[in-house]
Order: sequence, then C-alpha cells, then structure tokens
Amino acid sequence: MSCNAGMAPLHSTLAIMTAIMPPKEDIPRVWRVTDMVRVENPGAGRQDDFLERAGWQEAGRYPLPADASFRRYVRLVSAQGTAMLVDAPKPHESLDAYLRVNRHLAGLGLRVPRIMAADEEAGLALIEDFGESTFTRLLQSGVDEICLYAQAANVLRVLHRQAAATDINRPRYDMYLLMGEAALFIDWFVPAARGHGVAADERQAYLSAWRDVLAPLARKYETFVLRDYHVDNLMIVDGADPTGPLDTRICGLLDFQDGVIGQRAYDLVSLVEDARRDVGPDVCAAVLDVYCTGLREDEKQSLFRDMRLLGAQRHAKVLGIFVRLWRRDGKPGYLRHLPRVQRLLCTALEDTCLRPVANCLKRLLPDLAEVRITAGDNPTDDTGAREQGQTPPSTASNSLS
Repeated sequence: MSCNAGMAPLHSTLAIMTAIMPPKEDIPRVWRVTDMVRVENPGAGRQDDFLERAGWQEAGRYPLPADASFRRYVRLVSAQGTAMLVDAPKPHESLDAYLRVNRHLAGLGLRVPRIMAADEEAGLALIEDFGESTFTRLLQSGVDEICLYAQAANVLRVLHRQAAATDINRPRYDMYLLMGEAALFIDWFVPAARGHGVAADERQAYLSAWRDVLAPLARKYETFVLRDYHVDNLMIVDGADPTGPLDTRICGLLDFQDGVIGQRAYDLVSLVEDARRDVGPDVCAAVLDVYCTGLREDEKQSLFRDMRLLGAQRHAKVLGIFVRLWRRDGKPGYLRHLPRVQRLLCTALEDTCLRPVANCLKRLLPDLAEVRITAGDNPTDDTGAREQGQTPPSTASNSLS
C-alpha cells in the first residue's frame, strides 16, 4: 500500500491540533557527521576498555546532545564506518532491559539497531548507527508528513497484530503504574502552576478521579507498548524512500527499553498527540486509516475510547515530567512545550468519559489552559503532599515513556 492512498477521518472527536513545524532550537538526537565537533565526554575513561575489547578504540568519539533520560550516546567514526556507543549508567538505567527488548522487537520483525557488543555490568553497548534521517529532521527538510506518519502507524499495526508481542517478561501497564504516572501532574505541575503546595485531601481526590476513569484499562494487557513513540524516536534507515510502500523494515526504532505489556492505544495516541509538535487532523486521519485496516467497527470504537483515556493520562504525566525536569534536574528547555500539552489535556477532558478528572482539575486549576510556567518562576516547595505517604508515588522516569 502506498502512503498516498486516500485516507478518510475515522473519528472526529480525537484531540488533534493544527500542524506546525517544531521550533528551530530543537536539536535532533542524531547529528550529521559534518555537524559534529569534539566535546567533553564525562564517561570517556570508563568507555576506553570496552571500546578496546570491541575493536573500536581508534574511533573518533562525538557525544550527542543529552535528552531527558540519564543515558548518553556517543557516535563513533573510524575507517571501518560508524557505530553508536550507548552509555546507560546504573542505577538510573538498565542496559539489560534495552538488550532484551531489542532482541524481542527484532524477533517480531521490527527494525531496531543491531547489537555489535555489550557489557551489561558496565552499562555499555555498541550498536548500529542508524544515520541521520530522524523523522524530525526529515519533516524539517520537507518530506511528506503523511507518508512518514503512515510508516509509523504501519509499524504499530504490524506489532499489535502479533500474539507473540507479549512474550517477554516486562512490567504490566496496570493500575499502579498508570496511577503513578498520573500523580506526576499533581506532584509537580500543580504546585508550580499555583505557587503553593497541594493538600493531602486534594491529592487524594485527584487520584480517586483518575482511578475511576482508568478502571476499564487497568487489566488490558493486549500488546507490547513502546511507551515513547513519536517522531524524535523514529528514523528512516538504509537510505529508503518513506514515500513508497509501507514497510516495517525501513522504519528504525529508538528508545524502547522502557516498554511494558499494556494497551495498544497508548503508542497510537503518543504518535498523534505529540508533546513536542502539533499534528494536524489530516495526519491523524492517515494514521488511523493505516492502523485500523481490517478492524471491525466495535474494535475501532473501543480503540478510540482508549485513546481518549490514555491521551489524557499521558498529557497529565508529561506536564509533570517537564516541570520535574526543570525543578529537580535543571533542564528548563522542556518548559516551552507546556502550553501545547496543556491544550491537548484540556481538549481531551471535554470528553464525557473523563468528566470526573475534568471536574477535579477545575477545582485545582480553574484556568489550566491559561497557566504559564517559565524558568524564572520560583514555586513553593512541592514535597508536602508527596511526604504524606499516599500511594502510589509518582516514580516514573524522566523519559516520556
């Protein structure tokens, strides 16, 4: 199937915003070799022995810009080609998880980086370098947006149609995990927005509202959920043409090590309701058209409902993570995305299935859509509610997964 086939909207009530290009200051995770300059690499001493054993000790090392996680990536350039060094320091990261999920996805026919060498104890791996063609860079260069998103949708369609997708020992996206993520909003975003802490009864009411609306999803263990599925983590590999027929072999996957067993709607809504760039209704329609091929009408309606629920939960989580990245980790750059995610959350909350959460947020933040948090703000200490002992705690990692 060519990505240019006719694609009609399947569900007009999904929360979709008008497409714009990402800000120019956004830096793609993968640099062009011609853009690289040598910079200090804090893990260089620990990496020397590993690279010598792997036969890459003579390679030039070019650290990539840091992302929201604790992982570091170093591009290696030598006479034998290029490769990527993954530095996943313990205890913050688990290289074992990356390696196991990598092999699992490869066994399902998906395109993940080939593992060339690994030292799990040291938290180091040498993997295939997918090159420069991230979806983000391709979109900036003018490649057809619908074609790229159709390729991404096809990957999810193929993954979710395989019963073997759940044949891996990974955590489940159960109520505890869903609630821990939802708690990030009230533990980090709300105090920053209001300028004062959250009372214990407010936190409890917020969690209770989410528990009610997420109940239909808590035991849906349908597939493997990649959890951070958006254009920054997708690539076109091997010089392929993304405007051609849909093909999982040309769509490279990054950042999948936090994957869990859960709901098929999660990655789909992550793709079309992106925290970092707006996605237009025509692109959403293309994604749904590709993904829903062969589904019955009742299956489609169930999927759309789950997308609305999980979209709202994810937006709340991301708002909390972006504020936490600023306040705890000293990374204010993500604050510029808050208005977009606030709009997405407000749109999602218009759905009747999310009314308990919407009513709760009206009491907490009556002007949620208008809140503006900047790095110059100095909100009060927000640890009070989190020290009251309520469960679940907001323990999600900095990854948007």
